[in-house]
Amino acid sequence: MAGGGGGRVVVGLMSGTSMDGVDAAVCRVRGSGAGARLDLLGFLGRPHPRRLRERLRALAEGTTTAREVCALHHEVGEAFAAAAEAALAAAGVRADLVGSHGQTAWHEPGRGRRPTRTLQVGEPSLLAERLGCPVVSDFRPRDCAAGGQGAPLVPYADWVIFRAPGRVRAVQNLGGIGNATVVTEDLAGVFAFDTGPANLPLDEAVRALTGGRRALDRDGRFARRGKVDRPLLASLLRHPFLRRRPPRSSGREEFGGRFVAEVRRRRPRLPPEDLLATLTAFSAAATVDAYRRWILPRTPLDEVLLSGGGARNPVLVSLLRQGLAPIPVRTTDEAGFPGAAREAAAFALLASEAFDGVPCSVPAATGARHAVVLGKVTR
Repeated sequence: MAGGGGGRVVVGLMSGTSMDGVDAAVCRVRGSGAGARLDLLGFLGRPHPRRLRERLRALAEGTTTAREVCALHHEVGEAFAAAAEAALAAAGVRADLVGSHGQTAWHEPGRGRRPTRTLQVGEPSLLAERLGCPVVSDFRPRDCAAGGQGAPLVPYADWVIFRAPGRVRAVQNLGGIGNATVVTEDLAGVFAFDTGPANLPLDEAVRALTGGRRALDRDGRFARRGKVDRPLLASLLRHPFLRRRPPRSSGREEFGGRFVAEVRRRRPRLPPEDLLATLTAFSAAATVDAYRRWILPRTPLDEVLLSGGGARNPVLVSLLRQGLAPIPVRTTDEAGFPGAAREAAAFALLASEAFDGVPCSVPAATGARHAVVLGKVTR
């Protein structure tokens, strides 16, 4: 295993709540803790075939069998391995280590005395066999065992990548679910939580409206043509998750296909463009509300950096800029790191720390009793 001054080449693999494919980030990781450095050597996004996407959504909606869970565990592992091989070939390097988040099959945050329950699929042994190096996977359960929600897990990486002298930044991911990391110079000041819906309800609405022929509202084209249903928006903003105090996490269980189906049932005659306009406004307003409730009363912000697929939706971004003004809002790309690679790169860094036995969870983000080493190693 490479190490020391030269660092190690680590492939980070991530598939989000949209379940559309695998993101693979090839990184060189040097050092650890406050001295850690991550350089992005290459990145690619590899889409899943439509049939696999449909099966994964059925898995997340709880409408499948144990046999299908087993099959998907292996098929997702093969898909992750293929993505890693392609990313490494494009970068022209060999991997010393892999960090695979896997595909979340179910994530149910704890309530009261009930612990968080989480399950990711994507057999790591297939990655280890195909790539010929150790694999760190299953990052969430140890944090859950320590009383945390197992999410969000990227704040440590956000601190390594985005901290800046004398500045307080919020790194806002707009994936299926939105999450914010408040990045300070000192790790002790970092906190994070899921802000709520981002792309997930938009994507699910597009799939439902097009019979699966389209997977997203590219460039906000539907939403731009529609009109926001204000009474519907007001009712959506009363969702109980939005009033839940951090630490908190969310997922498809709260804002996925069932949520969208219920919205459509309540407004069966709402034109598609108006539905997308309203759901986009909902995601933006929920995010802004999270900042007003839980971030800005605690610390002023010098800027907000956007990443994830929603950062490429001009309608959503415009609404966020309006709602967060006068705080400057720009993308992580503009700050020097490609937003599309952020989460996959985070798991490369977390894997490197886990392999060395370094605790890198952030209890202020997950609610755990203490920091823990995240992940299990397959050699």
